[in-house]
Amino acid sequence: MSQSFDVAVIGAGPGGYVAAIRCAQLGLNTVCIDEWKNPQGKPSLGGTCLNVGCIPSKALLESSENYERAAHKFSSHGIQVEALSVDIPVMMSRKEKIVANFTGGVAMLLKKNKVASMHGRGTLLKRDQENRASALWQIEVTNADSVQTIEAKHVIIATGSTPRTLALAPVDNERILDNTGALNLTEAPRRLAVIGGGVIGLEMGSLWRRLGSEVTILEALPGFLTAADEQVAKEARKIFTRETGLVIHTGIKISGITTDEQSIKVEYADVDGNAQKLEVDKVIVAVGRMPNTVGLGAEDTGLKLDERGYVEVDANCRTSLPDVYAVGDVVRGPMLAHKASEEGVAVAERIAGQPGHVNLDAIPWVIYTSPEIAWVGKSEQQLKSAGIQYKAGQFPFMANGRARALGETGGFVKVLADANTDRILGIHMIGPYVSELIAEAVVAMEFAASSEDIARIVHAHPSLSEVLHEAALGVEKRAIHI
Repeated sequence: MSQSFDVAVIGAGPGGYVAAIRCAQLGLNTVCIDEWKNPQGKPSLGGTCLNVGCIPSKALLESSENYERAAHKFSSHGIQVEALSVDIPVMMSRKEKIVANFTGGVAMLLKKNKVASMHGRGTLLKRDQENRASALWQIEVTNADSVQTIEAKHVIIATGSTPRTLALAPVDNERILDNTGALNLTEAPRRLAVIGGGVIGLEMGSLWRRLGSEVTILEALPGFLTAADEQVAKEARKIFTRETGLVIHTGIKISGITTDEQSIKVEYADVDGNAQKLEVDKVIVAVGRMPNTVGLGAEDTGLKLDERGYVEVDANCRTSLPDVYAVGDVVRGPMLAHKASEEGVAVAERIAGQPGHVNLDAIPWVIYTSPEIAWVGKSEQQLKSAGIQYKAGQFPFMANGRARALGETGGFVKVLADANTDRILGIHMIGPYVSELIAEAVVAMEFAASSEDIARIVHAHPSLSEVLHEAALGVEKRAIHI
C-alpha cells in the first residue's frame, strides 16, 4: 500500500522546504520530495539557492570584497598589508563548508518538524476525479532504478528554475559556464566574458573582476539594469565601470562563439551594428532562468502552463488542478528565494484553513554587488508610464557620517511618494549594506506609510539608516544635511 500524506511538496528549495515545515507546524502529515545531489552524489536539500545560488555566491562575494578592501582600501585606514595574495581553492573550500552546513541544516529542520523526506524526482500522476472528496493525488518518486508511488490530498509544486541556455554557447562548465560553473572555478581566468548583464551576470562579473580577471559584460538589451530605477542603474553603471573596472556593452547581438585550445572568440554586433570580436579564456552564460517543469507530469494531468512555461496560478497560488498549488520560481512574479518562501508559508496556511498573504507589490530586490543595489515598489519610469503623479526625495551616502567612516560613500537613497496622499510608492537604494536597509522600506510600504512617517521616525546616529531618513525628509524639500 502506498504511503499517504496530507500534503506532498515537490521540491526542497526555499519555497518547498519552508512550505513543508509550515504544513507540519500546522498539524499536517507532510512529505518533501527532492532530487538534488551534491558533487559527491549525495542528496542535498535547499535547491538552487543553497547549493549553487544565493548562499555560495554571497560567500564568494564576501571573500572577494575582503580581498579588494585589503588590496585597495585598508591603506587609507593606516593598515598596511605586505605580500597580499589570494588562495582561491581555500576560498572555494570555505564556500563549500557554508553550503554543506546549510543544506544539512535543512535536513535537520525537516526531521525536527517531523516532515518525511524522500529523494528522487516527483511526478504528478492522475487521480480519480469522480470522487473528489476522498480522491488522493498520486506522486511517483523516481530515484535511479527505484520507483515509489505515494498519495497525498494536497500537492505543492516548488520545483524552482534552471538557467536559460544559448544555442551558440553550450555550457560544459569547463570553459563555458553557467552559475554552477562560475561558482566552482579554481583560479581567476585572465579574460572573462559574461553574457547577460542582469543580477547573476553582475554579481559573477564583480566577483571575478575583484579577484583579478579582465571582465567584459555583454548585454542584449539596449538599456542597463532595466529592472531597476533608471537613476540607480545609471549610478551603478558609472561605479561599476570607473571603480570596479567592469567593461559593459549593452545593445549587442552575438553572432558566433568559437573555441580553440588557446581561447574562446565571441563575435557580436555592437549597439551601432558594427562587427566586434572579443577573445577570452572563459565565458559565463547568465541570460536568466526558466521555470523547471520537466518531468512534472503537466501534460498527463492537465496542469496548465502559460506560454513561457510557468505554472498558471491564481492570486492564492492555486493551479488549474484541484488541491494542487505552486510557488516560487515556477510561477509568476520575481524569481527570488524570499518570495518563494513567503508563498510557501501562505499556501500551507491556506491548506490548513487559515488566511495566507503575500504582497507581490512589496517584494524587496537586492543585487549584492559593491555597492549593493536594493529596491521595493515602483520605479520612476513605472510611475511615469502609468501616469501617476509623484514627488521624490533623495539623499547621498557621501553626506552620511557612518558611510564616511566605512569609506563607502557612493550611491544614494530615493523615496517616491504619491503627490496627493504622500503614501510611499517606491524606495530605491544604491550604496553600502542597502540589502539590510531595504527592510525598513518594505515595512513602511506594507503598512501604507507616508514619506512623512519615515521622516518623523527617530533614526540612530551615526547610522546608514539616516540616509533613508533624510531622503524621506527630502520629499517635502526639508532634508537637513544637504
